[in-house]
Amino acid sequence: MKLKFIDGSKYNLNVKCSIHLTGKLGFSQSAIDSLQLDNNKYVAFATNEEDKKDLTLYMVVYNEKKEGAFKIVKAGNYYYLNTKKMFDELGIDYKKKTIIYDISNCDYEGEKIYKLIRREYDRKQKE
Repeated sequence: MKLKFIDGSKYNLNVKCSIHLTGKLGFSQSAIDSLQLDNNKYVAFATNEEDKKDLTLYMVVYNEKKEGAFKIVKAGNYYYLNTKKMFDELGIDYKKKTIIYDISNCDYEGEKIYKLIRREYDRKQKE
């Protein structure tokens, strides 16, 4: 018998981002590393216009400024996007719900993009 061990590092489950109460979209350290984010890059989002019930967001990371893309902002070791107005327009209730997106690779028309699969939970109410 010959065993081949599976490289678990390529199955990192913490590649995610979440919407903060301020409407900013913050990235986990695993997402920062995996997507190679820095404050010189830009991010554009898309929705599935054929299915209005599809809550998935699609994201492209650019190495240069693109029309309509969000500039990545750095605060300490933390990276985020100023997405409040976008989420408000999309009707995403990030104040009453905790919204987390799991990020996975996706191919769209031959271009590498990212699929943001939404999870949401009721926020705990302060007493």
